[in-house]
Amino acid sequence: MSNLVSQNVNMIFKSPKGETVHALKDVSFTLKRGELLTVLGPSGCGKTTLLNIAAGFLRPTSGTIALGEKEIDGPGVERGMVFQQGALFEWLTVAENVNFGLRMKKEDPVKTEKKVEEWLEIVGLQGFGNTPTYQLSGGMQQRVALARCLINDPDLILMDEPLGALDALTREKMQSLVLKIWKETGKTIILITHSVEEALLLGERVYVMAPRPGRIHKEYKLPFANMGLYEDLREIKNNKEFVSKREEILSMIWDMEEEIMGKENLG
Repeated sequence: MSNLVSQNVNMIFKSPKGETVHALKDVSFTLKRGELLTVLGPSGCGKTTLLNIAAGFLRPTSGTIALGEKEIDGPGVERGMVFQQGALFEWLTVAENVNFGLRMKKEDPVKTEKKVEEWLEIVGLQGFGNTPTYQLSGGMQQRVALARCLINDPDLILMDEPLGALDALTREKMQSLVLKIWKETGKTIILITHSVEEALLLGERVYVMAPRPGRIHKEYKLPFANMGLYEDLREIKNNKEFVSKREEILSMIWDMEEEIMGKENLG
């Protein structure tokens, strides 16, 4: 596993009206292997654009992002992606979805079957291997998506609001699962979220991004993700430091959105 290094990444788009949109400006950071980074900010701050560049779905206008010694210039097996809606093949069974990447790589079917069983147990879906994916709840489908990503053993896991569509109880269970997988695998993870609470609970490091142009506004290094490995997440939410950071970041994002609305009204 290697560090992820972003150096002066800029992303400029042209709007349908021909206007220049500076989605990202001079974004630089180093994410060490095994770290869990959460990223949040108001709409339009470039957080998903940054994730798509790290995934290799987009090329930056200028600057570089590299995993280890290799500059990212397209999708690669060393990076795995988990989307908000799972992006599963609904006509396949749970096991067939989890096994899809290994089958494409033509790995030994006997070995892959064992790996699938192991990962289904890790994500709490033992016994569901032969179930058609469309029959699963949203939370169970996201467990399948996690297993499908992790079975390929990527160095870097990229998660684009993976829990955003889930109900509150299921979301909390999945947050605990993400922390468990992070602890047990030692994987490097970037998780995008709109939830301040989720960013604080899951992020060893938290980046709050600001819009227009998209940039890293503030970085936090926090203890809550490591606390969540051993303590109930609901208990952590009542922690005084947690409440203080939550209110601080909520106010920060609220001020950003107010500023955006003010500029739009003036325009």
